[in-house]
Amino acid sequence: MAAPPSRRRQAPFLIGLVLILAALPVGWFVFLREPPAPLPPPEPPRPVVTAAEAKKVVELVLSSFEGDVQVRHGEGPWESASKDMPLRPTDVVRTGRGSWAVVLNGESVELRMEADTEISVEELSDELSKVLLGSGLATATVRGRPNVRHTFVLKAKNGDAEASTSQGTFTMSNNGKGTVSVGTREGDVKLTGKEGKFVIVRAGQRSIVRPGQAPTEPDAIPSTVFLKMEWPTRKKQRKAELAVTGHTDPGNRVMVDGVSVPTDADGRFTLNVSLKDGTNTVQVTAVGVGGARQEEKRDLRLDTGPIMDVENPWGTTGGSAP
Repeated sequence: MAAPPSRRRQAPFLIGLVLILAALPVGWFVFLREPPAPLPPPEPPRPVVTAAEAKKVVELVLSSFEGDVQVRHGEGPWESASKDMPLRPTDVVRTGRGSWAVVLNGESVELRMEADTEISVEELSDELSKVLLGSGLATATVRGRPNVRHTFVLKAKNGDAEASTSQGTFTMSNNGKGTVSVGTREGDVKLTGKEGKFVIVRAGQRSIVRPGQAPTEPDAIPSTVFLKMEWPTRKKQRKAELAVTGHTDPGNRVMVDGVSVPTDADGRFTLNVSLKDGTNTVQVTAVGVGGARQEEKRDLRLDTGPIMDVENPWGTTGGSAP
């Protein structure tokens, strides 16, 4: 049976309406929707910073010196120092009798070496400078800079002592066998000894480290230096070589006529003095890490002439002359 004419006429209308409704979202998406914002350009790849680059190696510079100062690069020969000579890890600097030298690490560290002192460069970077004090006496000044933290470490050779600070001034002495004294002038210094035990040495204080021991409790830097000599009792000496003993505080530096004399862990020392005919003036100086010093002088006379036997005109063996 055929459909009524009215229904046949409605079918195209309904189909068209459906098509129009289906096309509305497509038209909105194509003609009316705002285009999306353009994507930002891709960022350039960031450089990869390795650990070695993060700790960029810097140089120490031998900025000034006076007298006999020598430098050795690695295992090479000793050579005379020159102004502004760069120093790198494994380099060694030593000062002779009556000499001094100043080493700089940019604006961060200034290290002054006194006479008869030897240092070697251990490690250098933007964040850390590490120097080994072989023997002698050196003063470090570490300056803090905005947004830059730099730590300076001065380690004693042949011992356990290690002093470090990020800002301050301190002096370290090393007798060459690991007995160390540290005195702080400004700031705070961390002084480490055996098994990592440490103390904080504040301005105006000192501490002593002996081999195999922890640092002593910090106390006030003495204003005077203890020095006791045991001079010979005879006014005239018969031998050209003379041994003289003395005693000072542990960690003090002892000089005889400008030449460093090694001390033991208790501050005792022996001087081998060479005498010439006639009067010899021997000067002994003890210096503490606070800068105080004590001197003793003694005139020793060498007389190697023949010993004259005085004849007894009375021919007696004792008693008084008649």
